[in-house]
Amino acid sequence: MTYSTAPEAIPVILDVDTGVDDALAILFALAHPGIKVLGISCVAGNASLERVVENTLRILDVADAPTIPVAAGARRPLLEPARSAAHVHGESGLGTLQLPPSDRRVESTNSTELMHRLIQASPHPVTLVGLAPQTNLALLLRQYPDVVNNIERIVFMGGSTTVGNATAVAEFNVWHDPEAAAIVLDSGVPTFMYGLDVFNQVSVPEHIASALVHGDSRLGHVVGQLLANRIALGSGRNSDYTGLIGDAGALCALVDPDALQTALLPLRIQLSGSGRGQTLVDKRTHPGEDIVHGLATEWEAAEVALDVDVDRYVHLFLNTLGLGSALPE
Repeated sequence: MTYSTAPEAIPVILDVDTGVDDALAILFALAHPGIKVLGISCVAGNASLERVVENTLRILDVADAPTIPVAAGARRPLLEPARSAAHVHGESGLGTLQLPPSDRRVESTNSTELMHRLIQASPHPVTLVGLAPQTNLALLLRQYPDVVNNIERIVFMGGSTTVGNATAVAEFNVWHDPEAAAIVLDSGVPTFMYGLDVFNQVSVPEHIASALVHGDSRLGHVVGQLLANRIALGSGRNSDYTGLIGDAGALCALVDPDALQTALLPLRIQLSGSGRGQTLVDKRTHPGEDIVHGLATEWEAAEVALDVDVDRYVHLFLNTLGLGSALPE
């Protein structure tokens, strides 16, 4: 893989809870010439913090990446206990994929300090890409509010304008720490939501993933295995192939936004009740009774991805990783 050092590349800090799709996102970010990864911040989510850090280092090895600072952050949400997604990502966080331990070392400082240092040192505004529960990002914004002056925007994988996956209405990353997501949304930094509406669409066909697994490329073998990770649906039920590029789609959105249908919409995070963790998105085109009768409260606005050109992102993803030969003619 070719790691980007192009001066026009977007300076990015990744905040991850490296499970299967975070791994795909890291590999894509490192390979795309339009992205410059300044550092990686780790948080508990898909797996424990220790697993997340180790998985991140091992994926950097797969990418043959140069030295990139990686720091450990929050072990749990701001208010609630940590809840892993081992039923989706496996106990290791990387499904059935087994990678050798890494010799890379983690920064001695924590994620908040690392992000603050990298943002302050950057000659150009930094884009934060949150692919995990937003605990680290919330702590950064609360502890160092001055960083907003050098943050271009926050792109986050999370939320949904329709159904959830953690609950009937809440997506996992936001549900895992809704207070953190609310802090990020309220920070004044422009935000972009790449939610389940598009996340659940971008899928690599199973025969392509199989071809990658059985091909000669080491990177292809890893990517194919990650794509082929099968989500368990519960006791006594078969698992289904999904082939989702998942979090990598948020990086695709960063470099190819024209493949998305988006809208700037009022957004808020539900913090209580059965809808806790839901991203409430106001898609109304006309004022409702709450507005007419003066009952409406102020909502933050975010750019929200609503639809996606699936084939375009599948091709972008595989071609960026140098695996486009697996695509049909």
